[in-house]
Amino acid sequence: MRTRTQLPLLSMMVAALPLAANAHSADWPNWRGPNHDGISSETGLRVDWEKAPNQLWERNVGDAFSSFACVDGRLYTCGTRGGKQVLYCLAADTGQVLWERPFEKEYRDRQGGDGTRGTPTVAGGHVYVLGGHGRLICCNIANGDVVWGKTLKNPPRWGYSGSVLIEGNLAIVSAGKDDGALVAFDKKTGAQVWKCGDDLAGYATPYPFTLDEQRFIVGFLGKVALIAEADTGREVWRMPWVTDWDVNASSPIFHDGHLFISSGYGHGCILLKLARQGDKLTATTVWESTVLRNKFQSCVLHEGHLYAADEKELKCVEFLSGTERWKQPRTPHATVLLADGHLYVLTEKGTLLTAAAVPGGFEPVAKAKVLDGRCWTVPVLCNGRLYVRNLERVVCLDMTE
Repeated sequence: MRTRTQLPLLSMMVAALPLAANAHSADWPNWRGPNHDGISSETGLRVDWEKAPNQLWERNVGDAFSSFACVDGRLYTCGTRGGKQVLYCLAADTGQVLWERPFEKEYRDRQGGDGTRGTPTVAGGHVYVLGGHGRLICCNIANGDVVWGKTLKNPPRWGYSGSVLIEGNLAIVSAGKDDGALVAFDKKTGAQVWKCGDDLAGYATPYPFTLDEQRFIVGFLGKVALIAEADTGREVWRMPWVTDWDVNASSPIFHDGHLFISSGYGHGCILLKLARQGDKLTATTVWESTVLRNKFQSCVLHEGHLYAADEKELKCVEFLSGTERWKQPRTPHATVLLADGHLYVLTEKGTLLTAAAVPGGFEPVAKAKVLDGRCWTVPVLCNGRLYVRNLERVVCLDMTE
């Protein structure tokens, strides 16, 4: 296991599928879901299964850390084939390849793993993806034909890892340097609409939030966190946030006027209270701590508590105070998904656990080995099915029986 040179990847999540009995369904069109929070709206799922959930299908798609987007029964992810990064469109219920689109030369990394880092984003009949080297494409969901494309030229050390954020009519990415710390393109044409800053790109996906009825975008970048107006790109706030190797990868969380960010390599996390000050925003520190050190996995927030596996272990931390409520040893870099009040935890070695998301303690009610190899990609629940992957293989599990 690596420490100081750990690959900063964004583990990713998403998916949506045909309706399963007793389960609520909703499309999952982008990284961390429709609400950008890592929480599934699925209900009526089995969490206390006695053996491994039934595997409905599996498919080898080649190396990538991409998670899934799933809309209208189609599952989108990335892989590697024939020396190229490839965007796949699969039938969500069978895993059949409906189409595939090679879009950039393969991304090689001997430290952590090869392949695309970002997760596809689906919106308005199109799917968007950013490759590790910087090729950004918009494709028709019907057949994968490329509608428009851009090439970004300032990737961070371990490749572009953030996904495309669709905000209204804009497709927003963290590009870096003279491409724009954040840059927004017209989602239909690819024409540049605005760019904000010239900071080094980070590894996190641009994160949207609403404060006082206005939309803003957080850029969690290589050495800073900044906030821009969503419609104009005008910078309204920034804060230095320097981490070893310029690795800021975990997704921010905004709730009730508070902004939370966290980084690994021993750095830690901070909770800020945001407020307007003229045409800018101000931020007051509520607490700052090393209680969570998220190298590349992201937190979920449920009933006033953060749940996440950082570079050391799975933890529960009180949102407004930073107080640690419990920790589960020997679970570094596990991924966490929340659904119907329960945590779905996939360890980096492929063991799936379920437990109630409560501050009183972590008490798994089910445990099963569902994958092998390196499992840094966040699972996705939709229509009673759980989608998991390692570097090469996608597996679909039935969570209703």
